[in-house]
Amino acid sequence: MPIVTIQQGPRDVELKRDLVARITDAFVDAYQIPAEAVQVWIHEVPADSWGAAGKLTADK
Repeated sequence: MPIVTIQQGPRDVELKRDLVARITDAFVDAYQIPAEAVQVWIHEVPADSWGAAGKLTADK
């Protein structure tokens, strides 16, 4: 069973629904497995809890 983990900043629930559907479809097509076998985990990280290029994302 494939498990896909996504780490990102907060997104709208509709965008997440679409992303999960597209990722699931990609695994179904590529691996010829049932959609029920694919799990997608979304970990949302607040902008004040991650950084890039030496700065918090919240400070950009």
